[in-house]
Amino acid sequence: MTDPILERWRLLLGEPGRACLGGQQLDPQTAARDAAMDWLYGRDDDLRRRGVRRGGPREGGSGESALTTVDWLDDITRLFPKETVERLQRDAVERYEIHDVVTDPTVLARIEPNPALLKAVLRTKHLMNPQVLRLARRIVETVVRQLMDKLATDVRTAFSGTKARRPGRLRQARNFDLTRTMRANLGRYQPDTGKVVIETPYFFTRTRRHLEQWQVILLVDQSGSMVDSVIHSAVTAACLWGLPGVRTHLVAFDTEVVDLTADVDDPVELLMRVQLGGGTDIARAAAYGAGLVDQPRRAIVVLISDFYEGGDPHRLVRIVRGLVEQGTKVLGLAALDEQANPDYDRVLAQRLADVGAHVGAMTPGELASFVAEHVGR
Repeated sequence: MTDPILERWRLLLGEPGRACLGGQQLDPQTAARDAAMDWLYGRDDDLRRRGVRRGGPREGGSGESALTTVDWLDDITRLFPKETVERLQRDAVERYEIHDVVTDPTVLARIEPNPALLKAVLRTKHLMNPQVLRLARRIVETVVRQLMDKLATDVRTAFSGTKARRPGRLRQARNFDLTRTMRANLGRYQPDTGKVVIETPYFFTRTRRHLEQWQVILLVDQSGSMVDSVIHSAVTAACLWGLPGVRTHLVAFDTEVVDLTADVDDPVELLMRVQLGGGTDIARAAAYGAGLVDQPRRAIVVLISDFYEGGDPHRLVRIVRGLVEQGTKVLGLAALDEQANPDYDRVLAQRLADVGAHVGAMTPGELASFVAEHVGR
């Protein structure tokens, strides 16, 4: 029996790493894993140049035909844990652009929806015929539902009221005041068990927000690099839609501006309408958003972009300055996704910050909290 650690090195290095096993053969399951990994990573030019893996998808011995994408998906689902399967699928569609993962109906019928595949669908849906598009929609619907379920909790928490420091009578877990409870009951610490006996628990009370009508205008750059932010903007807008005191607009832009507000309550349909790619005219989108503002001091304009302006940056700065001077809150977000890792033009972003915009990156939950904080004032 081969050493599991040596087997892992063999899987990592591919065929050039066979010497690490000292002449021993891989067991059948490990050999199958090696074949599945080599089918994908064997096409990596950099690894081939370094001699870590040979070029081209692996073929089986004795004249067996090369794995098809369907075979490969079936194999990795059988051979690897779910987290590894999702990573392999993500690399297939994002790193190696194996488009049949999301454009072949046979493949789509087998694949498990996940965020990487959602992004791949949005990037390639223009290549799909109607039959494939119907199958791809299943991926969009499943992942969007998962994202909405997760964000809805953050939105409900943000809009349910802030914790007040005075004690409350409503004994709910979310209002539990751990610090005050521990301080008040420390005298009941039991050294033999290492526990504190709680005789009197304390709870926060929450202040009810008095909500007046506010506008939240989301302007979303739909260039190819912003796909994560486009997805989370659609989900965030859907979660904000219909909240008391909030009127939500969603506008997508590249060199053109498309108002998607009519579909905000259906983020799946909205995402299927988005056209990723193209140039970027941020100033044009900002001007359109400024035109939507009814009450300047009760409006939040959220500009979600990497700020690589293909239009007129001077015009963009003038528009943002005008919005700020009339009392509108302007957020410039270089990223709106779960990681909030921005990649953006810092020079232009700084110019927007200099005229009063709040510039940075947020998760959808943080944006919901920002909106709730200002709507509740």
